[in-house]
Amino acid sequence: MTPALWTLTATELTAGYQAGTFTPLDALSAIEARLDTVNRHIKAVIAEDRVAARRQAAASTERWQAGKPLSAIDGVPMTIKDNLLVAGLPATWGSKLHAGFMPDADEAPVARLRAAGAVFIGKTNVPEFTLQGYASNLLFGTTCNPHAPDMTPGGSTGGGAAAVAAGIGPVAIGTDGGGSLRRPAAHCGLFALKPSVGQVARYGGFPEILSDFEVVGPIARTAQDLRTVFSILRGYDPIEPLSLASLADQPALPSRCRIAYLPRMGDAPIDPLIARAADDFVAALTAAGHIVEVIDTPYDADSVGRAWGTVAAAGLNWHLESVGSRDGLGANAQSLDATGAAYSGADYAAAMASAHAARQDAGRFFEQYDLLLCPSIAALAWPAAEPFPPEIDGQPVGPRGHAVFTGWMNVTGVCAVNIPVAMTGDRGGIGLQLVSAIGRDGALLDFVCNLPAIGASGPAPLSRRFD
Repeated sequence: MTPALWTLTATELTAGYQAGTFTPLDALSAIEARLDTVNRHIKAVIAEDRVAARRQAAASTERWQAGKPLSAIDGVPMTIKDNLLVAGLPATWGSKLHAGFMPDADEAPVARLRAAGAVFIGKTNVPEFTLQGYASNLLFGTTCNPHAPDMTPGGSTGGGAAAVAAGIGPVAIGTDGGGSLRRPAAHCGLFALKPSVGQVARYGGFPEILSDFEVVGPIARTAQDLRTVFSILRGYDPIEPLSLASLADQPALPSRCRIAYLPRMGDAPIDPLIARAADDFVAALTAAGHIVEVIDTPYDADSVGRAWGTVAAAGLNWHLESVGSRDGLGANAQSLDATGAAYSGADYAAAMASAHAARQDAGRFFEQYDLLLCPSIAALAWPAAEPFPPEIDGQPVGPRGHAVFTGWMNVTGVCAVNIPVAMTGDRGGIGLQLVSAIGRDGALLDFVCNLPAIGASGPAPLSRRFD
């Protein structure tokens, strides 16, 4: 039986285009039909322009039929997170303050995708200003996890992860400022790449209120698709000096890696199912010949957390001051704005100094180890309308208790890949992250693609709850 086109990965779609088995127009039609079936249940996609998408798919169909595709993603339908600007599609950042904004130009990463022939299905839901770990806002409501419909897909790229897990495109483009690609991918049973700083040029969009802690990257059902999309996003752009980092050659990882395993963050609780899945994965890595060493937290988590929190709150306050309005702000944005207003320039400078020191420490860490392995999430998915789980393994936690494993990678700028390792019956997925040094993104993706213990050759499962 021939699989439905909406179930195929990006790699499988372009293989079909090349063989002439089907066209990008066929694929888009199948994915739009899937969207019509499932999106009303999960609320992942919040804006579309089907006329423009069909125009993009038709042009791609002509290129493939002429044997002249623009790239390895030509004709691949994908969604774009609502904090990224796409010409002709609304961009609200999940906030009533930006309702009605319609950009007339793509921001830099989106422009690279468009030039490569990608087909834009639509925009995906986010929390307001992408500063929370779930996917709900006052404009579009709450996104649900396709594998566990009463539960969250995580955030802030929750809409994108939910779309891919439900079959609304094989790839979602999002951002990761504190775990916002990796955690939703974990909750939805998917792969995700948080690139290191300087790999993906970013400008021409909303203000970067998280400094360069936030980067643009893909979510997909295979590591191979991550690698393909990253090859398009990555590259030098003379308008963004930091992108010079993308020109540096980095060696492949060794056949037997030195892997530091961080099973928990100090006394912070972790769900026992996640801990068990991580230990099982470590056993598989060891059996494959890698050298795995259990470590304690290799950095000052409190200092890193303070730096991230200061930059986020001050950045939001600065943006709201520049907008000149706070009408319709949600409760979380109001609280962060007030916190940011109390910070001084010296507080912000101290936060950035802490971040720079952490980056130097990370460089020293990755001179000792090739990879860091740790969970991507400390908690399984929780009820979709709640911003965070109030407890983990019976212990009370605060708003970032579920996110303790991801912020360090953003502050230090290193690269990280979420790997789906298990699914639960009613709480979504479990994911682990492999982390490597700044600039080793390609080597990390190659490692993930080729490691038998990960099983990267098989696509992550789609949700069939709404078939």
